[in-house]
Amino acid sequence: MVISTHVPAPEEAASLADRAYEVLRDRLIVLDIAPGSPINDERIGKELGLGRTPIREALKRLELDHLVAAFPRRGTFATTVDITDLAEISEIRERLEPLAAARAARACTAETRTELRALANTLDQRELRTGTPHEAMRYDMQVHRSIYRASGSRHLEDTLVRYDNLATRIWCMVLDRLPTVSEHVAEHINLLRLIADGQANAAEAAARQHVVDFERLIRSVL
Repeated sequence: MVISTHVPAPEEAASLADRAYEVLRDRLIVLDIAPGSPINDERIGKELGLGRTPIREALKRLELDHLVAAFPRRGTFATTVDITDLAEISEIRERLEPLAAARAARACTAETRTELRALANTLDQRELRTGTPHEAMRYDMQVHRSIYRASGSRHLEDTLVRYDNLATRIWCMVLDRLPTVSEHVAEHINLLRLIADGQANAAEAAARQHVVDFERLIRSVL
C-alpha cells in the first residue's frame, strides 16, 4: 500500500474546504440531509473524495450558519427546522432584500447586468411547471445569490445568504403542500430585469413584495 505524503498548500486546503462547504450547505438547505440527522465526516469525506480536515472546516462554517450543531461526545447533527422562526427571518429579509436589490440596480457592472438578464431569460424560457419543486427551489437560490452578489456589499451578501438559506429550509419543509412554487419563483423574472435596467426604486419594491408574498404563502399551509 502506498501512503500519500502530499500536504495541501494553504490555498488548496481552503479550496477543498470551500467545495465541501458548498456541497453540504446545499444538501442541508433542500433537506437532502434530513433535519436532526447525524453528520458522519468520515463517510462524507469518502463520498466527496476529500480528507476529514476540509470536511471539518466546512462543518465549522455550517455551524456558524446555524445549519449544523455540534455536541460534545455526541457528534454533529443537521439542525432542526423551526417554523416559529419564520416571522423573525421574514422581518429581517423584508428590510435587507430590498436594500440588496436597490444597491444592485444602482451599482452593478455592465457584465453583471448582462448575467442577470440572461438568468431572467432562462427562467422565462424554461417551463418551471414541468420541473420538480426542488428544481424550482434551486433556481430560487441561484437568483437570490446572484442579486446579493450584485449588490457589491460582501457583508450584506453574507448576511442575506444565511437568512435565505434558513427561509429555504422552512419552504422545503412544506414544499409538498405548496401549489404555486413555480409561480413564486417566476416572480424573479421581473425583479432581475428591473435590476438589470437600473430601476432601483422599482426593484426595491418588487423585492419587498416578494418576501411578503413568501411569508404569506408559507403561512397559508401551516
